Amino acid sequence: MTPLRLGYLYGIGAYLLWGFFPLYLRLLRPTGPLEILAHRIVWSVLFVALLLAALRNVGFLRTLARRPRALAGVAVAAALIAVNWGTYIYGVNSERVVETALGYFITPLVSVLLGVTVLRERLRRGQWVALGIGTAAVAVLAVDYGRLPWLALALAVSFAGYGLVKKRLGLPAAEGLFAESAVLALPALGYLGWLGATGGLTFGHVSAGHAALLVLAGAATAIPLLLFAGAANRLPLTALGMLQYLAPILQLGCGVLIFHEPMPPARLAGFALVWMALLAFTT
Repeated sequence: MTPLRLGYLYGIGAYLLWGFFPLYLRLLRPTGPLEILAHRIVWSVLFVALLLAALRNVGFLRTLARRPRALAGVAVAAALIAVNWGTYIYGVNSERVVETALGYFITPLVSVLLGVTVLRERLRRGQWVALGIGTAAVAVLAVDYGRLPWLALALAVSFAGYGLVKKRLGLPAAEGLFAESAVLALPALGYLGWLGATGGLTFGHVSAGHAALLVLAGAATAIPLLLFAGAANRLPLTALGMLQYLAPILQLGCGVLIFHEPMPPARLAGFALVWMALLAFTT
């Protein structure tokens, strides 16, 4: 199999897993969003630690420990991905899957905005047009929702910011995920301990299958990320950029077709404007 074809398989696999992730999260009920987030962090650390140990790839920790600026970057990346994961879990559990899909549709536009404001990048005319249409889309959706689509905006800003920090850090996927999850592991374990002490912990108190699904949160987090890293090493950026829309398309399908969330005409118009903005952005 050629590297290009393998790259497409990795990329499609990653985005399929991310796209259908809401179905997995719904299986974790009645566990609340914060407990799910804590389990996702803890089991991610363990899963990736075992993977790195099997690959005998732990030397990066010594190198990272000697770079205070990199450690600070890891802490910032960890905070941003925790906000992103927590917001996403909350959105799915509160039956707002459509709004989470919107967040990942507008993430590329927020990334462009960060490029202008933080990296001082210059935009093409089409990118300025895309930002203008995207702003109009948010306004239309705010009118439809009767509020700003804050959940979508939080997802977009946190993930775009995470991508910016990760770009500057330059850590490989598995090593980066381990370092970020390790930063978050102590608070996550503390929260799970507090839940256990106060009788609010669901882990081990629902069913064996439910507990197993919570443990699988580590693999469910790491596997698509590693597939994405494999795709990024083999595909041109243009191909990878087009594949990224597969996940929010599938999330939108889950929200509307499986979870039967409403899609009134005004909301559909807002999404149509977002798609127009993305078309302007990619042409």
